[in-house]
Amino acid sequence: MIRFLLRRFVTMLVTLLIISALVFFIIKLPPGDFLTNQIAELRAQGESASIAKAEFLIQQYGLDKPAWQQYLVWIGVMPGPNGFSGLLQGDWGWSFEFDKPVVDVVGDALWLTLLVNLAVVIFIHVVSIPIAIYSATRQYSVGDYIATFIGYIGLATPSFLLALILLYYMNRWFGVSIGGLYDAQYAGEDWTWDKIKSLLSHLIVPTLVIGLAGTAAMIRRMRANLLDELGKQYYVTAKAKGLRPTRALLKYPFRMSLNPFIADIGNLLPHLISGSVLVSLVLSLPTVGPILLNALKSQDQFLAGFILMFVAVLTVIGMLVSDLLLALLDPRIRLGGSR
Repeated sequence: MIRFLLRRFVTMLVTLLIISALVFFIIKLPPGDFLTNQIAELRAQGESASIAKAEFLIQQYGLDKPAWQQYLVWIGVMPGPNGFSGLLQGDWGWSFEFDKPVVDVVGDALWLTLLVNLAVVIFIHVVSIPIAIYSATRQYSVGDYIATFIGYIGLATPSFLLALILLYYMNRWFGVSIGGLYDAQYAGEDWTWDKIKSLLSHLIVPTLVIGLAGTAAMIRRMRANLLDELGKQYYVTAKAKGLRPTRALLKYPFRMSLNPFIADIGNLLPHLISGSVLVSLVLSLPTVGPILLNALKSQDQFLAGFILMFVAVLTVIGMLVSDLLLALLDPRIRLGGSR
């Protein structure tokens, strides 16, 4: 196990290094950047003071250097000008669009993004697993047809459209504004119990909207996996030997049908973050999705680069967690050692 963890840790570092290079150079592919584009606009307007500030930032962050040097400075393996130390040193850079450090721009958005997506993950599993088990064990029953119909509706309904519908009817029927993650009166305030209750109440609709498609997909996939496992000889033998049907179901077919979902943990959070950008815009959620979209549009390279690396870190950590859970769930999987 220790050898496996060490090997995976080294693989994770190499993977993140490659991803960081791809992220940086892809962001740099379009001609110009935020500051050079801004300087061109300011020169057209004749604002010399702002031009001087933009040129100072270009020199401070080494944006006038070759791209490979900028990359080494950004990740923190080469000392940067004017004290810029890079990602490895905890310096996330400067957001040129917001005119403040990246850490100040994404501070609350990071953990709010994790909170929303954690709530979505819990919702998907808590709702879909019981429905899938019921649907598989009662194939072609009325409940199975209802679950299948709900699954198709969930897969076919665009998340942003559902968000717009809920925005309208929640306000019309209940007089409740569901935009944002807490009431406007708590914006910028310290966290109190009232603000936490407001946050929890506002989490309901985003969790439902973002998690609906994933829940529907998981119901369909788990139902198909369970039906495949329920027809295998080991399950029939277990019941023939007197093992109670519920115990036999949970001990063998259910565990085996979970394997694909455990393996997908590494892709789940990044997929939710990237797939919820439109929903976040519609519901005015203070998550990193809209910030990333604006940063890419304005070529704010340090802000966009950090958010993409944040998603990459979630991915590699999720893949490690999925490998460990698979080994615990399925004794046929071994992480290392002699065979």
